[in-house]
Amino acid sequence: MTSFRWSVAACLVSFVAGAGLMWAQQQGQSGTRREPQFENEQVKVWKSIIMPKQPLVLHRHEHGRTLIALTDGELKVVDQNGATINTYHWERGKAYWLDADPPGHMHADVNETAKPIEVIVVELQKDR
Repeated sequence: MTSFRWSVAACLVSFVAGAGLMWAQQQGQSGTRREPQFENEQVKVWKSIIMPKQPLVLHRHEHGRTLIALTDGELKVVDQNGATINTYHWERGKAYWLDADPPGHMHADVNETAKPIEVIVVELQKDR
């Protein structure tokens, strides 16, 4: 009977540890982020999730890219000083083309709405 109790205890500890790990991972997934999806010599693909009032950090795009909106939303693109460069109105299920950023220019993506904005980005790895 003692080995039975140890087995039950070990199962219980494993379950609690696994549940705790899952909870911790989910908590870390709650902010604005990029989730890599696929990459090869031709393209790099990621999912961007831009939470309300949590801008995507300053970055730049060396190459053109296609964006597929997974949610409706309005996204502001701002420069390093916070000045608005562009405002995009994404419609769920539609695809959009965005050119490479001008040399030396950085931008951040800002969601000032009340809901997360989710997009898939397919960026070329090199120009033709």
